[in-house]
Amino acid sequence: MTSVLPNITLDTGSNPQHSIIWLHGLGADGEDFVPIAEEMELPVAVRYIFPHAPMRPVTINGGYVMRAWYDILVGAASAELSASIGRNEDAEGLRESQAEVEKLIAQERQRGIAAKNIFLAGFSQGGAVVLHTGLRHREALGGILALSTYLPLAQTLRMEAGASARLTPIFMAHGLADPVVPYDLGRASARELLQQGYALEWHDYAMPHSVCPEEIGDIEQWLQRRLAG
Repeated sequence: MTSVLPNITLDTGSNPQHSIIWLHGLGADGEDFVPIAEEMELPVAVRYIFPHAPMRPVTINGGYVMRAWYDILVGAASAELSASIGRNEDAEGLRESQAEVEKLIAQERQRGIAAKNIFLAGFSQGGAVVLHTGLRHREALGGILALSTYLPLAQTLRMEAGASARLTPIFMAHGLADPVVPYDLGRASARELLQQGYALEWHDYAMPHSVCPEEIGDIEQWLQRRLAG
């Protein structure tokens, strides 16, 4: 079996037939969303996989080395962040992380988990990577949870999209007061995906670049509906 990224694995019951691969945000690690996963009540046993992003220098933070799924090449303080965050993207870094997520999906397939029972989830940078990967995957997945994020490499999606991936349901959520990934950028990404025919459910909350209890409740309900089917 091809080696996968170091990760935290959490099974909520014996012999899980559903997997959720959950990516953290910039500078965090796989521990970040473990407490949220432990809080949620789902109707079936689930295997959560929380990979740790590789360490790499991040331009936005002065080249400081931290866990990151790709480099960010624009300044967070820029008034043009919403317009420019999608320009001059680190395509190489995004595609490297895409390959790592694909390895994790392949691992779960080898464990006998059907593609329709594999979910991708991610926050901020992690959300961008799961959108990028899930929409280009060759099979329809159980779903994509993209939290406080945006659609990266949007200009290549139509050409690279997996035909079956149009059937993958998407949950996108964003804070109305997000100072890191502007709300308008997340909303525009959702509109673009809806225009392209994806099955997307949008939620927004009175919060900054974070998660809130109401959002966790909505995620739990969204997963419950899909896991019960």
